Amino acid sequence: MDYSNRQHIHSEMDDESQESLESSPSFLPSHGRERIQIQKSSVCSRAYFVVVMVFFHVYIINVIGLLLYVHYNNSPGDTVSDVDASPASSGVASRLSPSDPPQQDPDIDVSQSFSLPRIEGIRVGHVQRVSLMPDRSHEMKTLSLKPLLFEIPGFLSEEECGVVVQLAQLKGLMESQATAPPGGLEDELQPPLSLRPKETFSLLDLDQDGLLQRQEILSHSRSRDGTWLKPEDLRQILTRLENSPAGVLTLEEFRCLCQGMSQHPLQQQQEGGTRQGQPKRKSQHTWLYQGPGSHHVLHTIRKRVTHLARLPSPLVELSEPLQVIRYEQGGFSHAHHDSSPSSTETTCSHTRLAGNTTANTEISCRYITVSLYLNSVDGGGLTTFPVADNRTYKEEALVQDGVDLTDTQHSCDRGNLRVKPTAGSALLWYNHLSDGKGWMGELDEYSLHGDCPVTRGVKWVANSWVNVDPDHQRQARYQRLVTHRQEDESGKEQLEPRLHRNDIHQDL
Repeated sequence: MDYSNRQHIHSEMDDESQESLESSPSFLPSHGRERIQIQKSSVCSRAYFVVVMVFFHVYIINVIGLLLYVHYNNSPGDTVSDVDASPASSGVASRLSPSDPPQQDPDIDVSQSFSLPRIEGIRVGHVQRVSLMPDRSHEMKTLSLKPLLFEIPGFLSEEECGVVVQLAQLKGLMESQATAPPGGLEDELQPPLSLRPKETFSLLDLDQDGLLQRQEILSHSRSRDGTWLKPEDLRQILTRLENSPAGVLTLEEFRCLCQGMSQHPLQQQQEGGTRQGQPKRKSQHTWLYQGPGSHHVLHTIRKRVTHLARLPSPLVELSEPLQVIRYEQGGFSHAHHDSSPSSTETTCSHTRLAGNTTANTEISCRYITVSLYLNSVDGGGLTTFPVADNRTYKEEALVQDGVDLTDTQHSCDRGNLRVKPTAGSALLWYNHLSDGKGWMGELDEYSLHGDCPVTRGVKWVANSWVNVDPDHQRQARYQRLVTHRQEDESGKEQLEPRLHRNDIHQDL
């Protein structure tokens, strides 16, 4: 084979080798592999971005839907218009709305007929609107979460505050000190009242129709709170009513009868000492009955408290009367709890008729406190919550650097939370925690509170308590018992013959 043929064979072999190398993927250039990997990575990144964007849009849509749900489920027609409530709590509130309280069947268990809904505090400083009156709404501000404490400005009008103060003065206030005041101070504590005939007429006119009726005078004479008109004055009013052709007295006719009348509060007996564990205080107080026959302002306050607390009206109506307290200059009350922890050896004072007969001690069972400021104090008189919103509560921690935080006379400025009294404002707080089943649980120790000394002027405050027995069965028995007694009394009143004039005068 000559040289030319060998060269031709080598040339063909080189061409075949070159083709096989180009067709084999294992011999691809490195830059070719990198380009293919970049393309695959680009496709993966685009798919990942699409998936992320889809999930992000779904999340945003869910958030918007949740906000719309909360907004439309808390419409202006509800009692609270901007509470971030869950569907379950909204359902409980709607079932127990004060405008439509549940019908109380005396034969069923109280735990099956209603529960005890609680207002949500959300956070300290949160403001929510509540509808307490037909023509206006009120702002309710969360002051504390431990205890659950709210402030409601403008809860009472200036006129309503004045009426409560006048009624308390007419009823007469008793000294709250453990020891009697020095001789001669009783008369200073109970000064004669100077009311105009129009004011006296308004206090007697229970339904505020501008006319005095026979039943209104009888209700006053038989009131559980006593009377601040002399028996001879009452007889004179009744005689004038019977001689009136219409059987009623107008304001002008009443003015003619007021010439010789005096409005001196009855001197009530002083408390003969304090019970064991009773907080020390320096004040005067009285109780105002809010049931049938009482002044319409007292009825209005009880109804407003029922709407504010969102509790069934029978529960509130069977609670304690309204307590009115007067703190003069230097008056105070040491920090205390309004309610008490319960045990098998105790029974609630308000349900003692159906209580534990083997119990040795009666205690106060106050689920809610609504404190009403009846005037603005010139100096001092703040309401203090020494341990509000503390991280922990320890009784030994109440003494700090040798200073007792419960002693408001010396440590009022060290309280965690202090509220300045403003006329018409109200404070609502829960004295007990929830038991997790819709009823009243353990005592909330953070509800410790007191009144700082008044340094200038006078402080008037009223307390409206909602009494609940921790034993819901006992609360049910008590309500059944009261319901039956009221039905029996109403039946007797219908059967009683109409009293003659002489009988009325003798009764007075």
